[in-house]
Amino acid sequence: MDILEDLKYRGLINQAINLEGLKKRLKKGKLVLYCGFDPTAQSLHIGNLLPLITLKRFQMANHQPIILIGGGTGLIGDPSGKKTERPLNSLAIVKKWKKGIQEQVKNIFRASKNPALFVDNYEWLGKVKTIDFLRDIGKYFTVPYMLAKESIKNRLESGISFTEFSYMILQAFDFYYLCQKYNCELQIGGSDQWGNITAGAELIKKKLNKEVFGLSIPLVTKADGTKFGKTEVGTIWLDSQLTSPYQFYQFWVNVDDSDVINYLKLFTFSPKEEIEKLARKIKEQPEKREAQKILAFEVTALVHGEKEAKEVEKISQTLFYGSLKDLSKRELKIVFSGVQFTKIVSVSEISILDLLVSCGAVSSKRQAKEELKNGTIFINGRRRQGEEEKIYREDCFFKKYLIIKRGKRNYYFTLWK
Repeated sequence: MDILEDLKYRGLINQAINLEGLKKRLKKGKLVLYCGFDPTAQSLHIGNLLPLITLKRFQMANHQPIILIGGGTGLIGDPSGKKTERPLNSLAIVKKWKKGIQEQVKNIFRASKNPALFVDNYEWLGKVKTIDFLRDIGKYFTVPYMLAKESIKNRLESGISFTEFSYMILQAFDFYYLCQKYNCELQIGGSDQWGNITAGAELIKKKLNKEVFGLSIPLVTKADGTKFGKTEVGTIWLDSQLTSPYQFYQFWVNVDDSDVINYLKLFTFSPKEEIEKLARKIKEQPEKREAQKILAFEVTALVHGEKEAKEVEKISQTLFYGSLKDLSKRELKIVFSGVQFTKIVSVSEISILDLLVSCGAVSSKRQAKEELKNGTIFINGRRRQGEEEKIYREDCFFKKYLIIKRGKRNYYFTLWK
């Protein structure tokens, strides 16, 4: 597989340091490359997936990926893409988050004959002496050079501390260290990391007189211009405790037709022929949402494992296209752990109008009456049309769960406590 041609087809190359030189180097054999992830939250999110998947593409092409979890740089804070100073987290918190993130990433790189290497830059940054660092590394960075970088320039008006100002040098030192220890020749990262990537390459050139390479990955956007990865319930995390596998799957299965082919290129390993076939099917049979289902299954399986992906796929298929009676108590619990729901507390019955308003299916009792009259309301799979009806606990699945559907695809969930 020509890895660079594959990256180009998928739109994964934004900027590059000496792309022609990288082409020639890749033809010579196995290449060591790395990407870094700072533990600045307890979990990575789907915005971090693209560099991880790009690393995996290199791994599948028989190159050696290094995943750097920034236990050291995570204590400092990267100013890239930030309008204000990050809060400084304690060493204990950073260590805890680092451990969780490493487990998430290991899931993505599991079951490979060419295993990824995991490193923590606290191992070397924590041992560096300040005077030695300033003399041996700092002297290669002029202040005008650093001020010209976008990550610094964008913060000059609002202010930036020396702590975050120094971040670029620390990341450059990471690349230099990995180049010396592992012969790492390529760094990849998001487009916001371009200044840090080039700084590392230039430091290696000055200190080791060696040419290395860099690639930045474009920022993922939606076709309508809105931000990728944000939903009504907030950020989509890779940690299953923060975003359930069911909720994760639903994010991908609900992407718009205008986005799905681009996302298949970016986030799956589906070959070009299959993606183009799915693009034709979207035009011919958009109602089947076949491309979305493949996207959702592939990304969920990558992050959470095939077993989890099959389970939530089955639940989703039953919920939207099958009989709700086929859902087991365990499966209903999975659904309710991954969605927003309302509660009915300490009552034995509720009017259907009050239920529809309280769960958010309608904005008023007047609208509820109209929807019932039009036959668009289903409760636990059964059409309801009487505005005087009452709903009882016995109407719930397992005397606990109510799933309200308005129209074809609008679902609302209620838990009877």
